[in-house]
Amino acid sequence: MVAARELLRSAKTAEELRRAQAVLLPLDLGLSLEQTARAIGRSVNATCAIRTRFAKVAEGVMGPPQAKTALRNHALADLEREASILDEVLADAQKGGIVVIPQLKPLIEEKVGKPMALSTVYRMLARHGWRKLSPDTYHPQGDAERREVWKKNCPKP
Repeated sequence: MVAARELLRSAKTAEELRRAQAVLLPLDLGLSLEQTARAIGRSVNATCAIRTRFAKVAEGVMGPPQAKTALRNHALADLEREASILDEVLADAQKGGIVVIPQLKPLIEEKVGKPMALSTVYRMLARHGWRKLSPDTYHPQGDAERREVWKKNCPKP
C-alpha cells in the first residue's frame, strides 16, 4: 500500500496513475473490482491483471513494467553484446584504420550467430556512435581553376 501511494504521488504517465488507483481505490474507498475498473477506464480483467502485476512487482517477484520501445523485441543481441561485438570487430578502426563495412558483415554475423542485412549492420554501427565518413572529392583549400587546368593537361595513360 505504501508503494501504491508513492506511485500515486510520483506518477508521470496515465498508466502509472491507473496502476496506483487500481490498488488504492478498493482499499481506501471500498470499491468493488467492477467499480474500480469503471473508475480507471479499464475492463475488469485488465484491472485485475494490473493489481496482480503491481503486487508481484511490490513483492519483488517481477521487475517493473517497461515501455515497448525499451524492450527491443526484434533485436539480434542486447546493447552490451552489440558493443562488445563491435569492439572486437572494429579494433583496427579504433586505431585509425580504414573500415569497409561489407567486409565486416560476415564477421559480425559470425559473432551474432544469425544472418543479417547490411542495413542492420549500418544501424548497429549508428546506435553505437559510428558514422560513415567518405573522403572529399577535392581539398577545401584547393584552387578550382588550377585543378581544371591540370585535368586538361594531365598525361593520359
